[in-house]
Formats: sequence, C-alpha cells, structure tokens
Amino acid sequence: MKIFIVTKKHLKILLLSMVFISTVIATGFIINQLDFVSASPKKIPIYAVNTEEKKIALTFDCAWENSDSQIIMDLLDKNKIKATFFTTGDWCERYPDDVKLFFSNGHAVENHSYKHPHVASISAEKLIEDTDKCDEIITSLTGKKPTLYRSPYGEYSNQMLTTFEEKLKHKVIQWDVDSIDWKGREATAMVEAVTKKVRNGSIILFHNDTKNTPQALAQIIPQLKGEGYEFVLVSDLIYQDNFRLDHEGRQVKLP
Repeated sequence: MKIFIVTKKHLKILLLSMVFISTVIATGFIINQLDFVSASPKKIPIYAVNTEEKKIALTFDCAWENSDSQIIMDLLDKNKIKATFFTTGDWCERYPDDVKLFFSNGHAVENHSYKHPHVASISAEKLIEDTDKCDEIITSLTGKKPTLYRSPYGEYSNQMLTTFEEKLKHKVIQWDVDSIDWKGREATAMVEAVTKKVRNGSIILFHNDTKNTPQALAQIIPQLKGEGYEFVLVSDLIYQDNFRLDHEGRQVKLP
C-alpha cells in the first residue's frame, strides 16, 4: 500500500486551487447578475387600449392592389364610421387617388413603411430612410404628416421601437383582433372570429384587396354597432402620453 504524505507545499497548492475555483464561480455569478440587471427590458408596441368606454378602431393595411377601395369607402360611409388606413409609400405612389379619397372622407392615412421591409432586422438608418420616404409621400397627398406606424409583417425589435420613440416620433401600432383575411378566409369565419374577440379598446386588423373582407365587414360593423361599440380613429383611441403598456401591449392610463 502506498502512503501519500501531504506536505506544506501540497496544502498550499490545494488551497490556491480552491481559491481559484471559488473565484471563477463567483465571477461567473456576478457576470450573470450584471447581464440580468443590464439587459434591456423587451419593448412592445401598442396592441390595444384599456378603457371602460366602448370604443374600438378599425384598421386596414394597404400594400397590394386597390380592387376594393371604393367598395370599402361605400361600406364605411353607409355605416357612418371612420377607419385608419396604414399604407405603404409604394402603394400611395401607385394609387394616389385612393389615398386622397380615404383622407377626404374623414379617414386617417398612416405609415406602413415605403417598401414593406423586414424592419426588425434592418439598421436604424435604413429604417429612418424608409419611414421618412413614406411620410413624405402621404404628406404630399393629404397635407397631414403621419404620427402612427404599423410594422410590415407585424415585426418589431427593441432597436426598431427605440428608433421610433427617439428619432421618428411615431407610435407603433399593432392589433389585438386579427381577421386573418389575407388567407382568404370565408366571410362567416371572419365574422365569428372578430366579433368574439372584440372588447373595449380593441384595434382590429383587416387588409384591402382581399377576397372576402367587404362581405365580412358588411356583417361585422352593424353587429358591433348594435352591441354599443363606437368606431373611432386609432389616434383618437390611444393615449398620447402618461400611460404604460401591460404585458399584452394594452395601454393603461396612469393616474
């Protein structure tokens, strides 16, 4: 049997090793804690509004063609409601008369980017350039500069939202009720899905130039009006300041 004799030298090496290991563990823990503390909280856009008033906002994203512009206008006029149109600059260039029609009928025309890029992954410089270009086109057609922005594909990131807060000064608007009309859903399916989800402060998403959207709206609007809901522009629904966003992206007014 071998006998190991522990000398002072061995003890010193052992103690130094233990100190080194403890230091590495402690350093890793501190770094993790610092990362946790310094990590920026995830930003989110406005999805809806927390309100006791039965007010909702109907919105349309316009980026494709204009097959149903007049049909939608007639439908909104018939029901005496206003809607918010988020248009791309490219769409505005192709259909300037439609943009003028929306605005002259009392509806809002807001920014949906110029060329519908993936804004969560582009640089702040390109985002600013793209947004400014759409702003300029809308302003030239309506005389009113947009103050709201809807992201293409509903994408967003902390950098993108920070750029809008600090540089572009637009509020980024999502939605809490999605018609999913772009998939070509039947009108009856959209009616059921939308009317079940709507609540006070909801922002409803539709698109123009989709197959069954007008037919669905012809049923949805009277039904929601019958339930006491008032359709307003997004800019009139949201809180402009003195608010916080809950975990669902719903604006909550501060005291």
